Amino acid sequence: MADQKQEQRRAHFADDPAAGPLTTDQGVTVDHTDDSLQAGERGPTLMEDFHFREKLTRFDHERIPERVVHARGAGAYGYFQPYESCAEFTRAAFLQDPGVQTPVFVRFSTVQGPRGSADTVRDVRGFATKFYTSEGNYDLVGNNMPVFFIQDGIKFPDFVHAVKMEPHNDIPTGASAHDTLWDFVSLQPETLHMMMWLMSDRAIPRSYRMMQGFGVHTFRFVNAQGKGTFVKFHWKPKLGVHSLVWDEAQETMGRDPDFNRRDLWDMIEAGEYPEYELGVQLVAEEDEHSFDFDLLDATKIIPEELVPVRPIGRMVLNRNPDNFFAETEQVAFHTANVVPGIDFTNDPLLQARNFSYLDTQLIRLGGPNFPQLPVNRPLAPVRNNQRDGYHQSRIHQGTSYSPNSLGGGCPALAGADESAFRHLTERVDGQKIRKRSPSFTDHYTQAALFWHSMADWEQQHIIDAFRFELGKVNAKEVRERTVGELAHIDHTLASKVAEGLGIPAPEATDTPRPTPSPALSLENLKGDGSIRSRQIAVLVRDGVDAQQVGGLKQALGEQGAFVEALAPQDGEVSGASGSLSADRALPTVASVLYDAVVLPDGGLGAGDTAADGAARRFVLDAYRHGKAIGALGSGIEVLKKLLPDQVRTASGGAEPVSDQGVVTAAANGGAFARAFAEATAAHRHRNRPPARI
Repeated sequence: MADQKQEQRRAHFADDPAAGPLTTDQGVTVDHTDDSLQAGERGPTLMEDFHFREKLTRFDHERIPERVVHARGAGAYGYFQPYESCAEFTRAAFLQDPGVQTPVFVRFSTVQGPRGSADTVRDVRGFATKFYTSEGNYDLVGNNMPVFFIQDGIKFPDFVHAVKMEPHNDIPTGASAHDTLWDFVSLQPETLHMMMWLMSDRAIPRSYRMMQGFGVHTFRFVNAQGKGTFVKFHWKPKLGVHSLVWDEAQETMGRDPDFNRRDLWDMIEAGEYPEYELGVQLVAEEDEHSFDFDLLDATKIIPEELVPVRPIGRMVLNRNPDNFFAETEQVAFHTANVVPGIDFTNDPLLQARNFSYLDTQLIRLGGPNFPQLPVNRPLAPVRNNQRDGYHQSRIHQGTSYSPNSLGGGCPALAGADESAFRHLTERVDGQKIRKRSPSFTDHYTQAALFWHSMADWEQQHIIDAFRFELGKVNAKEVRERTVGELAHIDHTLASKVAEGLGIPAPEATDTPRPTPSPALSLENLKGDGSIRSRQIAVLVRDGVDAQQVGGLKQALGEQGAFVEALAPQDGEVSGASGSLSADRALPTVASVLYDAVVLPDGGLGAGDTAADGAARRFVLDAYRHGKAIGALGSGIEVLKKLLPDQVRTASGGAEPVSDQGVVTAAANGGAFARAFAEATAAHRHRNRPPARI
């Protein structure tokens, strides 16, 4: 079934442009498209030039309104395959047979910024998956963080208006460090748990391929017997969960604002297909009220120590879109796109999203027929009486109402057909009231749980993030009010943030210290320990040991890494043992675009040339960002000069020496490649002494 979506898409491909001459939209052949029809060579343009008018009109209308949030995104096709039948919990067909692959389209995105913003801003990331199942489309519309800023969807416009660019000057783009957001946060304690996640390294992922995804809300599975089970969805990347560091993320915005989008595209093109495991937390209906938080509260998680995540399947993304606009831009997700066996809860944020998503697509995509766009079209047949409207592309026949006799009663209702969607029967009663449940009132406990679950370096990054963000806030009262709220999470956190802002530390509060949840720390989410798809730079110049570089590229490439030789300029490099071709010119790249770097024998001189200066900066940036650094032969002496107080164990012996991710050896060999791969797989080496620059 996984190829059926691709076959369906082919039917919508435009005619081959190489098959004949240029035509108008009406199929009329055009002989000239460089000059409009005029009354004389210098005369006015004539309105009868239908080709000119059509071309300009189509250009004027080729943009559609961007999404209010999640405007900047990247997408890919792939498939989902369950590990085993989940019939015990759900009747959803795509979760039954481990032999069936269900096609999917996934869109990753940032939230705050417009389409022209950068990829590596501090922000939430969208992780939305459209399953083209045999029973219709199912959309799992999630984020890379398991909670949200607000509890009730009626506050969503307020939150988005606060986090978006400020209305008087439309600044800042793609950033949360400004007055209106923090004013909102300081007045809405329900935001604090999410703000802890946003200030952590989760907000600056290394790659879409290396971040988790969450359904955020509590949904329901419903089995064939009509029994419901509460469920939370988790995507876990095979490569582990890895992030940038803040300084690196900021420089990457300038070096390559498309860093995450390019990474996703390039890896799929190279055959390094992103893979994620789908897991679920299941809670029996009778256990709904067994926790000290409310399952319907989208600002809360279910700690994995209370309910473990059960793996149920895998997703592989193996095909890039053929056209960004037609597919990635026009894909329309909707939390209410569910299939039999998956149902909703009374989560007030989810209920609002079930209205808002459809409403959004109507204005973005010009009317109710957006499900007919190829990327949105289900594989399951569509039969209903919904007709006409903007952009109707189907030619309907017969009657358009129900019930009818003239059309043979078609399309008929499913009736007793067990395949029909049936909402879970649930008793709902109560007084009409605008009041939040008392079970939603604890806004600090889980924020504190997140804080105390972090490793020391993660806590320091959170402190630094709060200092940076609040340091951009002009209103002193907003800074102080926010720090006062942080004191309810942890007094040490609040005091250190206050110290960085130059404001008085708040009074200590009686805040209980929760038992940490190891599943929340990046320390425990490092993946399979491989270096597959890691980007490794080898710095070369004339005089380098070309044979050694070739051996390095082969040895690390066999482990799945992508190794590039960076030279002062493009072209051939004359080596001590032959020549080699540079993959890229050093001035066009930077350390922030790579995961590790190697200094081969003869690869970096000691002079003061501009090329050597760029190379030295490359190495020093890699060091302070915690990345693996390798040195061979004369590269060791260069490294010692660059980092005289840090490379303590680089003896230059035959066997490789590894210290805090700095790996050295006299010559390349299998032992060096293994040691360097292990250092690279660790992603970061956090406890290095600072470099003396």
